[in-house]
Amino acid sequence: MTADTELVCPIVVNGDPLATRAGTLAELLAELGLTAQRVATARNGDFVPERQRSETRLDAGDRIEIVSPRHGG
Repeated sequence: MTADTELVCPIVVNGDPLATRAGTLAELLAELGLTAQRVATARNGDFVPERQRSETRLDAGDRIEIVSPRHGG
């Protein structure tokens, strides 16, 4: 295994497999280009507030949900 492959973390985002180099949920959102959008996030079924995303470490196999708010009803 090379050093490059050791840095890749396999996770699932909104039901789709993803290999990421992000170490935290905040880094994942940046990698996905979602830093300017208002979104709700969950890790393995647990809600993660925006203020905790930079502290929320990603582990192989994590299931991440990213949801944008909807208007109307």
